[in-house]
Amino acid sequence: MTNLTSKTRRKLLTCMSAAALAIAIGTVGMMPSAQAQSGAAAYPNRPIKFIVPYSPGGLGDSFARAVGQDLSERLGQPVIIENMPGASQAIGAAAAAKAPADGYTLFMGTQSGLVLNSIARKKLPYDPVKDFTPISMLFSSPLYLVVHPSVEANSVKELIALAKAKPDFYTVATIGEGTSTHLASVMFETKTGVNLMQVSYKGSAPAITDVLGGRVHMMFEGGASALPYVRQGKLRALASTADERTEKAAPGLPTLAETFPGFSLEVWFGLVAPAGLPKPIVDRLNKEIKEVQKSPKLLELAANLGADVLPSTPEQLGTRIRNELRDYAKVMKDAGIEPQ
Repeated sequence: MTNLTSKTRRKLLTCMSAAALAIAIGTVGMMPSAQAQSGAAAYPNRPIKFIVPYSPGGLGDSFARAVGQDLSERLGQPVIIENMPGASQAIGAAAAAKAPADGYTLFMGTQSGLVLNSIARKKLPYDPVKDFTPISMLFSSPLYLVVHPSVEANSVKELIALAKAKPDFYTVATIGEGTSTHLASVMFETKTGVNLMQVSYKGSAPAITDVLGGRVHMMFEGGASALPYVRQGKLRALASTADERTEKAAPGLPTLAETFPGFSLEVWFGLVAPAGLPKPIVDRLNKEIKEVQKSPKLLELAANLGADVLPSTPEQLGTRIRNELRDYAKVMKDAGIEPQ
């Protein structure tokens, strides 16, 4: 190098500096990926928060606690259920959407919260597709039409006759505009030609409490909250929204589709996380959820509540959300539900 001219030395140093800068930029560009991989490899190393957009005691909460307990055992970290009811599940969904995408905040995404809510409301503090990472389907369930024993109806036809004789007299509890309970009640009115008085609650527990007390006449509700009271004689079940009879959960109970062909509503529950969750963590959680879904305890719980456990890939859940956003927009329009 001693024989190089000053001009040549300057040119060589410039080239070397440019090369070093390019290497440095490339290294920086690789850092987020490397950090993500490192974080995924260590996942989980602290407690996981599982946001459930329901008050304690209902179908979704019951399943979330069962799933959370088994998932905790498989991951070796506590899975802490955090109930965030209200605003037709929008409060819980918004909190989950704003959380870091590190796998330490999970959300029970539902048909109501991610599909029906998005169609029924003009403005939401989250986008069901852009703000969440799908992980897995969990389960699906029909709703059960239950009435207080003071309602003098032992069948759907008898209930319709009572409601037509007294329009706007009989009350039906829902857990908010745009939820599956609300959609079921509106579909019932549309199919049967009756007029019911809608009474909205923040969650299943206060709603079913008022039905039990006779302050509200009826409700479309999941099996976890409704069926135990039916078995105790505190409520009377008239039908389910299932495609087929749920004989183990409710022997002999007819479906609404038997009286009104096409009246079917299966609500689903899935596991999602904030958008941007690293794929290794998505894959790990999906794998563990599939094992949890094989649990005899969870399968027995599902059967007793008239629900079906639904394993899936993350992609299948994402596709279902997008398809139902399109399909249920038409259903709700036909039912006369306008975005609020």
